[in-house]
Amino acid sequence: LTTFSLAVVQLRVSKIKADNLGRAQKLVKEAAGQGAKVVVLPECFNSPYGTGFFAEYAEKIPGESTRVLSEAARDCGVYLVGGSIPEKDGGKLYNTCSVFGPDGKLLVKHRKIHLFDIDVPGKIRFQESETLSPGNRLSMFETPFCKVGVGICYDIRFAELAHIYAKKGCQLLVYPGAFNMTTGPAHWELLQRGRAVDNQVYVATASPARDESASYVAWGHSSVVNPWGEVISKAGPEESVVYADIDLQYLADVRQQIPITTQRRNDLYSVNSVQEG
Repeated sequence: LTTFSLAVVQLRVSKIKADNLGRAQKLVKEAAGQGAKVVVLPECFNSPYGTGFFAEYAEKIPGESTRVLSEAARDCGVYLVGGSIPEKDGGKLYNTCSVFGPDGKLLVKHRKIHLFDIDVPGKIRFQESETLSPGNRLSMFETPFCKVGVGICYDIRFAELAHIYAKKGCQLLVYPGAFNMTTGPAHWELLQRGRAVDNQVYVATASPARDESASYVAWGHSSVVNPWGEVISKAGPEESVVYADIDLQYLADVRQQIPITTQRRNDLYSVNSVQEG
């Protein structure tokens, strides 16, 4: 199969974990009913996003939230990229994405490797490292359609990660992410299009829906970008599910027309992974 349907769930996240899990389950089911084979949930989908919330909402994996994800993937027969949740393990907290196959089995667990520590004077200051620890592995998984690379939010700013995923055969990159009202309008779409066109891959992002009353206001606008760099699906700020056809023949055509993969000057430069996932 050279084409499959992808769904991105832009979930409205509240302070009530059970509600978040229930609605995520419902929307995954809705997406599967529309024919989606791969479904992506947003970053921090089971808890409000903020350093003050991570410890309170954190769970072990496996735990309550990942059990819900596993069951949803199995019941709906989809590959489910479980956004991210605050994970606790060995006295540390991580921002972690669990991916489940259509049999409900855990395929990969990506701990956000680049922590979101920024300070834009007068606009936004956020320091994930005050409470979270970084992961130290690259994360990819296989599907019958194509290989998929996983990053979380701030990971998208690092072109090297996307490049290595593409070099290792990923044709789709998924980034659950919660950009904000400063970085969202400035860079959200630009980064997705940049990663897509640099590597001639599909890029999908899943943001929480925008909640103006939250302490951290997410930008929303979950999107799917094709290997030509075009935005082919995009949500507004509100809760919704967006769909896109991932066409691997189109990806192959783009790579043939503009053959940067074979034209790289590996005699002059290279980007390599030091530690494998």
